[in-house]
Amino acid sequence: MTDTKISKEKLKEIYIKMNHTRKFEEKVAYFFSRGMVHGTTHLYIGEEASGVGACCALDKEDYITSTHRGHGHCIGKGIDLNRMMAELLGKYTGYCHGKGGSMHIADLTMGNLGANGVVGGGLPIAVGAALTMKMKKRDNIVVCFFGDGAANTGSFHESVNMAAVWELPVLFFCENNLYGMSTHIKRAMKNTNIADRAIGYGIPAKTIDGNDAIEVYNTVREAREYVKKNGPMLIVSNTYRISGHSKSDANVYRTKEEIAEWREKCPIKRMRKYLEDNKIFTAKELDEMDEQTTNDIENAVIYAQNSPNPSIDTLLEDVYA
Repeated sequence: MTDTKISKEKLKEIYIKMNHTRKFEEKVAYFFSRGMVHGTTHLYIGEEASGVGACCALDKEDYITSTHRGHGHCIGKGIDLNRMMAELLGKYTGYCHGKGGSMHIADLTMGNLGANGVVGGGLPIAVGAALTMKMKKRDNIVVCFFGDGAANTGSFHESVNMAAVWELPVLFFCENNLYGMSTHIKRAMKNTNIADRAIGYGIPAKTIDGNDAIEVYNTVREAREYVKKNGPMLIVSNTYRISGHSKSDANVYRTKEEIAEWREKCPIKRMRKYLEDNKIFTAKELDEMDEQTTNDIENAVIYAQNSPNPSIDTLLEDVYA
């Protein structure tokens, strides 16, 4: 980790949001295991440095489009934990009044254009939002999160091509966690260096360690300035999901040894070690932050559990055909 630009306040924000993400996901996993949440969910455990580091490098007025594995993006962009937990538990106080669930959380006031249940679904949305910014001469960008699996979809190639031709202010941010569902990247791509794909569209690309929150933050902060002035760029953030693809994933396609090896690369432990070793925060201060984030998640659970369920009278609200 190298830190030449990040303030102490920003480092604290990154660390706290990474912990919020981990503990939120652990709580969601607990609820699902007990049948308290319906539908499905895709946990972000192990990838916290990637989404949080990227979102913390943005301004509030910048936009993001998210994915089905999007809780870390939401928290990184500053979403309200209470309303987010309420949505997961199907409560009316949730972001979608309890109707959207895990994969459809959005908050336009924070620049979050929403998660997407369709693989690669956020790519064309990001291009459209970036076109709006360019036409309105806004000094902001759109960050489009997608996974290595989505890099093989037609929407990826069409979106990157259009953004490049029109020189739109969109940063394509690929979170390469090595697996598209149960398929390893080596079985899906002849050339597994996803950054090489930028060459065909005449845009720059960079591959980074997605488990290093400092590197992610600095890279996105610099890329933001480039994209505003010159048009799109591709960042490939190499990371790993510790949990399975979704709650029903038995992980039969990878070994326990592989998962254990990546657990040792935990981005939160790595960030804490960096903050301690460089005497940015004391162990006591970091323990207090850890306790604070635990309490924040528990308070979000209490808020959600005490919130009302949607009324039958709202059944036809927010429905489009």
